[in-house]
Amino acid sequence: MAIIKPFKAIRPIPELAAKVASLPYDVMSSREAREMVNGNPDSFLHVEKAEIDLDATLDLHDQRVYAKARANLQRMIADGILVQDSANCFYIYREVLGAKMQTGLVGCVSIDDYAAGVIKIHEQTRPTQEQDRLKYIDYCDAHTGLVFLTYRSQQAINLRIETWISTHAAVYDFTAEDGVQHLVWVIDDRETIHTFIHLFEAIDFLYVADGHHRSAAAFKIGMQRRAQTPDYTGAEEFNYFLAGLFQSDQLSILNYNRVVKDLYGLSEAEFLKRVGEHFDIECSRAEGPYQPVERHTFGMYVGDRWYILTPRPGTYSAADPIAALDVSILQNNLLTPILGIQDPRTDERIDFVGGIRGLRELERRVQGGMKVAFSMYPTTIAEVLAVADMGKIMPPKSTWFEPKLRSGLFVHRLS
Repeated sequence: MAIIKPFKAIRPIPELAAKVASLPYDVMSSREAREMVNGNPDSFLHVEKAEIDLDATLDLHDQRVYAKARANLQRMIADGILVQDSANCFYIYREVLGAKMQTGLVGCVSIDDYAAGVIKIHEQTRPTQEQDRLKYIDYCDAHTGLVFLTYRSQQAINLRIETWISTHAAVYDFTAEDGVQHLVWVIDDRETIHTFIHLFEAIDFLYVADGHHRSAAAFKIGMQRRAQTPDYTGAEEFNYFLAGLFQSDQLSILNYNRVVKDLYGLSEAEFLKRVGEHFDIECSRAEGPYQPVERHTFGMYVGDRWYILTPRPGTYSAADPIAALDVSILQNNLLTPILGIQDPRTDERIDFVGGIRGLRELERRVQGGMKVAFSMYPTTIAEVLAVADMGKIMPPKSTWFEPKLRSGLFVHRLS
């Protein structure tokens, strides 16, 4: 049984929603964020990546960064850029990119559900990044970004959402610079709110699609606040965290590609020979980059040439849902044994490039100093749910969900 809760969102006034809404903090560098906010003092990146308003040489985890995030959030509220709703509400959030559309319910979910495994994860978190998000939440006394949750499709929930959309006007409707249209509706009817609460009680599990560090940090800050409040009742806002809940059949996962800085001491010829021990190698005849069109095929860009890699029989177990993932096949048969990358979470020789940046970005990175790039076939949502249901963890950077949920459209205050 999944618990969801309405809340009083702190959100932009309609005429500023497009300026406030920002991409999540973890999809761009500080340098890119500084460029993105140029000429836009209302961007929520001033909260989510507050280092952009400080000296560029300052450590990203310096306490002054978190203090600046709090100050910027308070400023946006004081200036009337963000205003808190007077009553608890749910919100409908729709994103449209070309023919692709995903529509979800925004509300709060329970840290107890997270602890009990009702909210399932599929990624391991990095302690440093988890601590970073924890400090952001603590300093701001708020959840400033959505955790992207999914669940197996429920027609009754979808029908209720579409009924509300068909009978009410959107409070936000804007198209961002990347072409994604964002629409938001406010659900302020008590009966409809209780209906959604009841419908989600029939859902066995929610799954973290994107936002593993946010959710882990939200759980920990909630437990800290409980320890600081011995007589807590469970109804306090810190017992819940901010989430967007989307049905799994609406989600789109793009490829999450890899680039590596060196060939681990091998010449290009030696490297190709070693790769050939585990993969069939074919030169790509297509003009431009090679994008795999089916599972268990990979593109490889090295020496200004694209190759197609197909793992040889016996190099992975098709019966093992983790080992059969494309990211696992590449890791276990190439990145670790040939390039010496034991832990892709911590090895600084490997970097990851989200599919939204395109394959030309892989070529650019290799031509700019990296040595080899790999284009991947996207992980499927069915694979994600299957791994989470087993209580297993996927390899790092297995999924890139697109479009991304914007930050700044909803803020959940903890006290």
